[in-house]
Amino acid sequence: IPTYDAAAALQDDANALNFPIRLPVLPAGWQSNSGTRTGIEAGRTDPGSGERQRAVVARVGYIAPSKMYVSLSQSDADEIALVQSIHNSVYPSGVQDVDGVKWVVYQGGEGTEPVWTTRLGALGRPVQLAITGAGSTDDFRTLASATQTQTPLTPNR
Repeated sequence: IPTYDAAAALQDDANALNFPIRLPVLPAGWQSNSGTRTGIEAGRTDPGSGERQRAVVARVGYIAPSKMYVSLSQSDADEIALVQSIHNSVYPSGVQDVDGVKWVVYQGGEGTEPVWTTRLGALGRPVQLAITGAGSTDDFRTLASATQTQTPLTPNR
């Protein structure tokens, strides 16, 4: 399994991006193995002008103790744009309550991995989080809790 320095990468994202980035604090047995920063054209609505603008996604992949891959995306994108950038054929199918935070669950056809998403507000700048991968519901819940409980990283600017 390749190793990836999620703490350094997410701090770089916090420094560069104009929305709150959180570093999940995961239990023993979780290993970050990949990461990327991508864009979504017209992925967000500017609150001032109402115009569609480019959104940015910071994504880190993890191998859970179950040996399954699970990824966390953090973005300034709107919910639908972020979810469709991950899997474009999914639909909302329910809600998971993770310690009082409601995550919308999107599912697709056979073989399509689910996507869980929630919007967290911080410092007047909301962030859309999304989790997907081959992991179990417990894996998703662990990553959700490990992320939503963290204070956003302080940008070094």
